[in-house]
Amino acid sequence: MGITEIVVIVIGIIMLIPTLASITRFDHWWIRGFDFPRLQISFILMVEITAFIIIFRFDELWEVILLILLIFSLFYQLVRIYPYTILAKKTVQSFSGDDTKNHISILVSNVLTTNTNYKKLLALIKTKNPDLLLTLETDKKWESELEIIEKDYKYSVKIPMDNLYGMHLYSKLELKNINVKYLIDDEIPSIHGHAILPNGHPVKIHCLHPKPPSPTEDLTSTNRDAELLFVGRDVKKDQETVLVLGDLNDVAWSRTTRLFQKISGLMDPRLGRGFFNTFHTGYLIFRWPLDHVFHTADFTLVNIARLESIGSDHFPMYIKLNHEPRAEEFQDKPEEADSEEEEWAEKKINNGNPTETDV
Repeated sequence: MGITEIVVIVIGIIMLIPTLASITRFDHWWIRGFDFPRLQISFILMVEITAFIIIFRFDELWEVILLILLIFSLFYQLVRIYPYTILAKKTVQSFSGDDTKNHISILVSNVLTTNTNYKKLLALIKTKNPDLLLTLETDKKWESELEIIEKDYKYSVKIPMDNLYGMHLYSKLELKNINVKYLIDDEIPSIHGHAILPNGHPVKIHCLHPKPPSPTEDLTSTNRDAELLFVGRDVKKDQETVLVLGDLNDVAWSRTTRLFQKISGLMDPRLGRGFFNTFHTGYLIFRWPLDHVFHTADFTLVNIARLESIGSDHFPMYIKLNHEPRAEEFQDKPEEADSEEEEWAEKKINNGNPTETDV
């Protein structure tokens, strides 16, 4: 056996690891990290399968078995990302009409605390003119630079922090019942309350930015998963019109985010429209969707876009929705969690040791 065959075999075995890791429920950061680059993993698997077919003659059983495992791995990865391609069905329908009194527009931007390109974000705010602006990783300096917009954004919630988890919410819409909570970690804030639409309808909002699983942040995904599922559980219980927005430090196709949708009933407007990868701005081939806006089925979509870079490691995310109660009748809601999934979600929440009983 030559060096080429050995290299192809070794790469093939290595490329089985991401799928095996994704199938497990282990929370360690390096295992959950394989949830992120599914598109990149799929591309490498395609190249590996092609090389394997060209090089080997398949006159030995192990060659056939390894090829089958590689094909299964590729299928598994593609099944996870397919719903976010333009080939898949759109679950959130597009708005048609000219009545704007039910619209709500949202701009979510993880600014990166050390970024000093304040004018770029201010220019985006002026251009997009969102009803809600959520900034993440904002400290006192960013808060000071954003004071200029407060003449247009009369309502605000300011949580400046120097630990990369500061959060500021600016709103043109009236905010009510606002609570800043530390659901899992006393250093990680979240914002909860109601925004009142121009037609007077209240929308429950949850602004989140949990820690990612990484060797420098959190060695497991336990706390991140617990915060997301904690909110998802209460969303379903409240049965209100809801928006969940922020940098969730998780991708749309992960097991946790899909379970979050099942237990909350919230919809993802990216399904059938694209990935809208927001992280990392500096690496073209290593990007995935970390910034999200989920909503209840009584919204239809006016517009969604990943915006230009403001000098952060995240691209800003923009979305405009139309509140349309009758949409609940014709939109395909996420499938509901079964009893085993609900039990697993409760276990994940309890493992995070939540400091609150509800949101």
